Amino acid sequence: MEAIRSDFPILTRTMDGGRPLVYLDNAATTQKPRQVIEAMNSYYENTNSNVHRAVHTLAGEATEGYENARTEIAEYFGAPRDHLIFTSGTTEAINLVAYGWARANLSKGDVIVTTEMEHHADIVPWQILSKERGVEIRYIPLERDTLTLDMDAFEIAVSDANLVCVVHTSNVLGVRNDIERIIQLSKSNGNDGKGAFVMIDAAQAAPHERINFLEMNCDFLALSSHKMGGPTGIGGLFVRPEIMETMDPFISGGDMIETVTLEGSTFQKGPQKFEAGTPRIAEAFGWHAAVKWLSSFDMKEVHKHISNLARETAARMSAIPGIKIYGRHDMESCSGVVSFLHEKIHAEDLAHLLDSGGFAVRTGHHCAQPLMDALGVSSTARISFWLYNTKEEANSFVEHLTSIVDRFG
Repeated sequence: MEAIRSDFPILTRTMDGGRPLVYLDNAATTQKPRQVIEAMNSYYENTNSNVHRAVHTLAGEATEGYENARTEIAEYFGAPRDHLIFTSGTTEAINLVAYGWARANLSKGDVIVTTEMEHHADIVPWQILSKERGVEIRYIPLERDTLTLDMDAFEIAVSDANLVCVVHTSNVLGVRNDIERIIQLSKSNGNDGKGAFVMIDAAQAAPHERINFLEMNCDFLALSSHKMGGPTGIGGLFVRPEIMETMDPFISGGDMIETVTLEGSTFQKGPQKFEAGTPRIAEAFGWHAAVKWLSSFDMKEVHKHISNLARETAARMSAIPGIKIYGRHDMESCSGVVSFLHEKIHAEDLAHLLDSGGFAVRTGHHCAQPLMDALGVSSTARISFWLYNTKEEANSFVEHLTSIVDRFG
């Protein structure tokens, strides 16, 4: 653990009053290891140039590094390089499915199935599409006693669905959905037995589970770099090439074109068709470094570590008077997320009081207002662990939370 933590410069930061930083907001974004920071600095200091354009040395080095990043990031997720479209993150990736694929392939009367535990990024694009095209949206509810998806309702809803959009792991509840069964049911029963297309939001899964796109057998896989140790501003959409051919460009302009005349334009093939303009070059170098760094770990052990921290911490928090925990932390598949509230202390006040002790936590609706409605609350406080968090940090958090409740509760 000392060796892991030594890779993260920010973890040595001392907060006001000399308190050590305890970073527990990893579901929002993880901290960056030194290797990622150095890779991005090295690009700017030694190789800075645009890609896919000039023939000078710097341009060649930048292009080679950028495309090598695509190759090795794709390999990390079990896919060939021509399956990976670089985006700004999960939100843009989902919007690319909505604007590039759905608008070209869905029409009035078609059905999209999603769930009430989705991030807004996997709800709003479909609502906009529904208003524009008359596409029907069906939301799968939660089982109120287990806070997991109602799979009986899903099996009914998916029978004539054209597209299924489901979050892999909830950013509020920490619940890992039964993605394997969801994909199997969608492919075998959807679209009146012809099979529905499936889009998986894996933003919260990639930091602690090794995902293989081809083995998963979904059609679209969206994720972000910054939640798995990489930089902000870059993510990806994995799509099979034959599906890319049925998609329209989402953003147009330079670098995605093949030819342009005053009479019309033709477009590049493959991922380049969807990567208009100057791409996220330094960020690709950084994400590449993050993937190489993560490859040195057994992701099953990483998941076990953060899941155990969440389970043990949630159990101890439950014993604090007035604290209510949201989510199923007894399930080994759950992530490192623990959402909670106190019956008297407002979540935002609680966050400020925790911050005064050096504990960085998240409050709010977590971009999941329909899920908040289902839980009967407007917001929660949330802690979330990653591989560099320690049992000592978890214990000190519970102790500080207990002292706050004793004083203000």
